[in-house]
Amino acid sequence: MSKELEIKEKFEKCPVETALDVLAGKWKILILWYLRRDTLRFNELQKMLPRITQKMLIQKLRELEDDGIVHREVYPIVPPKVEYSLTEYGKTLNPILKQMYFWGEIHKEKSFN
Repeated sequence: MSKELEIKEKFEKCPVETALDVLAGKWKILILWYLRRDTLRFNELQKMLPRITQKMLIQKLRELEDDGIVHREVYPIVPPKVEYSLTEYGKTLNPILKQMYFWGEIHKEKSFN
């Protein structure tokens, strides 16, 4: 695809589709949910998401980092220490995450009644 066509497609896309492209799948949203308040180490995130594979967690964190949503801090110590946090840009997703949480609560209650 030519660069010109790529740019044209980017700006013609619905903003909801753009958001879905960035946040697609359940893992990214859950990662962001756990990072919304705290800086976490890789192992802490892995414990919070026991069904995600190490490979998938690494992949999703890298994608979020590439999109400027997550910050990865590597400390030059042995053994290596790596922490993840939301960037200022990533924090703009917090209201959306809260609304998803509230909607999920309502839906759970509705589903069991």
